[in-house]
Amino acid sequence: MPKEGTKQQFGGDWTSEKLERVRKYLVAYATIMNALRKQGRGFRFAYIDAFAGTGYNTPKEIDDEFAPFFEGLHSEESRQFLEGSAQVALKVEPQFDQYIFIERSPARYRELIQLGDKFPNLKGKLEFKNTEATSYLDELCLKRNWNNRRAVLFLDPFGMQVTWKTITAIAKTGAIDLWLLFPLGTGANRLLTRNGVIPNSWRTRLDATFGATDWFDEFYKQTEQYELLSDLPVIETRKVANFDAISRYFLKRLKTVFPHVAKNPLPLLNSSNCPLYLLYFAAGNPGNGGKIAVRIAENILKP
Repeated sequence: MPKEGTKQQFGGDWTSEKLERVRKYLVAYATIMNALRKQGRGFRFAYIDAFAGTGYNTPKEIDDEFAPFFEGLHSEESRQFLEGSAQVALKVEPQFDQYIFIERSPARYRELIQLGDKFPNLKGKLEFKNTEATSYLDELCLKRNWNNRRAVLFLDPFGMQVTWKTITAIAKTGAIDLWLLFPLGTGANRLLTRNGVIPNSWRTRLDATFGATDWFDEFYKQTEQYELLSDLPVIETRKVANFDAISRYFLKRLKTVFPHVAKNPLPLLNSSNCPLYLLYFAAGNPGNGGKIAVRIAENILKP
């Protein structure tokens, strides 16, 4: 993964390329689930898009007080990837048993439900939820009986709305395969100041995102500096984490709650070669199914 300051050539339409990777997994997943069903070992399986937007290439809402950190990121590139997933999933063959699309904004929701007219062959399989995504997911994960159900969940927040509480709830189902867009350059790295002086509200958001507080010790180094004519040291704090370090740390955190996690999250770069997101994959199934899912995902995530 590129470190800060690294210049690399990243040709082609990266948005289409990354969407194609998600599509490949959905095809493989649906194919396997249908094969199991024919053997009498099947489950009902769903695709869940938690931040569905309009289903088209329109900007997502920027969240609360952190809005200034996301200014200038509504490029056509990021819009295409973040909101193209709904239609990609609906075109996948074999079909899923159920498709759940979640969107909080009433205006975006009104556009989203028009996908039902665009895909009349899927009538009866589509569910649209006009509600806050993480609250809905928390309830879905904790209250639904997952013994005979499976799902692929795509979490693609524009900012840092997804907390560790929700990620833990997803993992506890033992039944959901998670594709997660982690806001690397668009969120976490922007809140990690160079000198380690981090406002309490930012710390709270980072704690909730990582589900831990030891990120500070991972990302910062403190040294003692002695000033002239003084016997007392001055503690100097500086940021030592680059994109690689943040990526490794979040991967380590995912492994604390998911039994199987793909080891090679994919960096999503814009045309200026700046990392915007990391695409992670984690499988909730603790058995062989989870191992197979990760092998498929790791192959798909290869550069």
